[in-house]
Amino acid sequence: MVAPAARRVPAVVTGLLLLGATVAVATGALPWGDVRSLIERVAPVLAFVVGITVVAELASDAGVFTALAERLAAWGRGRVWVLWVLVIVLAVVCTAFLSLDTTAVLVTPVVVVLAIHVGVSPIPFALATVWLANTASLFLPVSNLTNLLAARSFGGGPVQFLGAVWAPAVVGVVVSVVILSFVYRALLVGRYHAPAPTPVRDRPLLVYCAIVVVLLLPMLVSGIEVAWVAGVAAVLLLVAFAVRRRESLKVSLVPWQALGIALALFVLVETAHAHGLEDVLAAVSGSGDDPLSLLHLSAVAALSANGINNLPAYLVLEPQADSPLRLVALLIGVNLGPLVSPWASLATLLWHQRLTALGITISWLRFAALGLVAVAVTVPLATLALALAH
Repeated sequence: MVAPAARRVPAVVTGLLLLGATVAVATGALPWGDVRSLIERVAPVLAFVVGITVVAELASDAGVFTALAERLAAWGRGRVWVLWVLVIVLAVVCTAFLSLDTTAVLVTPVVVVLAIHVGVSPIPFALATVWLANTASLFLPVSNLTNLLAARSFGGGPVQFLGAVWAPAVVGVVVSVVILSFVYRALLVGRYHAPAPTPVRDRPLLVYCAIVVVLLLPMLVSGIEVAWVAGVAAVLLLVAFAVRRRESLKVSLVPWQALGIALALFVLVETAHAHGLEDVLAAVSGSGDDPLSLLHLSAVAALSANGINNLPAYLVLEPQADSPLRLVALLIGVNLGPLVSPWASLATLLWHQRLTALGITISWLRFAALGLVAVAVTVPLATLALALAH
């Protein structure tokens, strides 16, 4: 289990952020007109976070992710490299459609336990999960909170968004997989024995939840407001659990801490912008749509994400992304860049908490060193792909 002191630290940070945001609003540091505009913009984003988290947690409780992982083990036919490819596909699809935090929270334990059960090292599978949770989060608006904030600027739905980001998104995934496959090549060969299937507690509930999740995926890219799509899916699962497994319906299904952090950061960054932060950032983030200018912005974004977390990094730099190309360059930095520091993205922190609970130890020094290599290669190549594709 995670030590109580370790659990208290994020709670203290969340409390301090909320206190600062409350003071900013109460003292008028952020004018009420700006507060109203901010709420109108972020309310649908936060509603989506609640809905998709509830869906993911209840689907996991019903055994959807465990059943999928065991199916992957069977499809691997005893070959470690095939299982590796299937886990990569799972992480990419889950991140693209259900968000990076869902991958970090729900796919991580399933993949790690699966690796242990089949007798292979869980380290490359664990790292692949957290790397792809970040680098595969560029494909769709729902993949990352930063994307949801940027999506309206592209003047269309998910298809238009994908059309703008597909090239750097593909580069982010491919380069991540190539690096990890090379570094851990000695652990990704050989054979394994598939574990015995986990007993299903409630098969009708499992099937029902699986159907809802499968139907949810295309609806998230249909152009319908994603907050409504996730909300309807959450209600469908909540009703099913109220009938068949009421004890699973807990207040903790709602990601209160993530909501608190996100809302507080929104308010604090908006307050900073109201008091001249934009002028300072304009001096360091450059301008222009040429390849070097785009690389400048993506590099600053990646550095900022690893320094202060990717969400505030996006928020503070967004005004400098004054064209579609610069906006994608910003997303490249804040989405593909958070692979070095433990706090670079909420997904990385959630991932580490899950590993700690499973008794898996990761060296932060090795994590940072390997991540630094990945960022140094991935961010420039993804930015170059953006420039060439447009």
